[in-house]
Order: sequence, then structure tokens, then C-alpha cells
Amino acid sequence: MNKCIFLDRDGVLNVDRVDYVYRLEDLIIPEGTIEALQKLKAAGYLLIVITNQSGIAKGIYTREDVLMCHNYFQEQCGNLLDDIYFSPHHEKFTTASLTRKPDSLMIEKAIAKYKIDRNTSWMIGDAHRDIKAGKKAGVKTIHITGKPEESFSEITTSDLLRASELVLG
Repeated sequence: MNKCIFLDRDGVLNVDRVDYVYRLEDLIIPEGTIEALQKLKAAGYLLIVITNQSGIAKGIYTREDVLMCHNYFQEQCGNLLDDIYFSPHHEKFTTASLTRKPDSLMIEKAIAKYKIDRNTSWMIGDAHRDIKAGKKAGVKTIHITGKPEESFSEITTSDLLRASELVLG
């Protein structure tokens, strides 16, 4: 069985925006993010991105834009990410989907595909829906937030580097 870190994208791997991150010039990688991924990978974790991308359903950007950003991030971090799962759905624009967080189908699919041990795996996200999806899937959770009083998880920290230290500590 493999251990895994499931990672939300916007707000965890890159700086979130009020609108959407789908252009390379808007994809800003916070300091310490690549170092965190390197430490987690060195410790034997799979690294899988689990992200809602409702801008696709809204017609703002395309699947290709999501993959372009993912490939750019991969280049920047030395191809440390093992996979990406993204939900292009939004209940106001498409039919409801269990892939969209807070549902856990994206995580469940990755668990089945990669033979992941839920007991040694984590979901790291910056939104309540990320934490809910992780809990539904039966993995531990870490909430990244600048406001600890708004935590939705047993563990809260300010960035991915600190989250990686908590996982590895």
C-alpha cells in the first residue's frame, strides 16, 4: 500500500485569486512550496492534485488551460506530482457530480488506482470543501489558512511547507 498527500491546487500549490488561475502569468508558486513537495516525495509520499475547476463549466477556460498550468507547475517543481484529478463541474452550470469537492470521488478514484493506504494519507486544502472531501475519503486533513480561528480541520497551518513539517514530524 502507498501513502499519499492529496493537494488542493489554488491556495495550496499556488496563490489563489479572486477570479480564476488559468493563465501562466497568474500562476504564482508561494515560497517554500517546492521545498515542501521535495521533502514529502523524499519521504515516500505520492503527490496527487485534487482540484475543482468550475471555470470550465462556466466557459471561462478549458481543460487544456488546466493541463497547461499543471504542466508548467510540473516543470517548476521537477515533475514531483504523480497525478492530477480535476472536476470541471459546477451544479449551476452542469449536472451535479460526485467528483466535485466536497464529495470525495476524485480521491476515491486515486486511492483505487494507486492502492493508497487511507491511514497514512492526507488531504491538504485551503477550503472547507477540501477538508470535507478528505474526511469523507477517510484520510487525515490539514487546513491551510491565514486565519486559524476559521479552521475546519484538526490541524491548521499557514502554508504547505509548515504542513509538510507537520506530516513528517
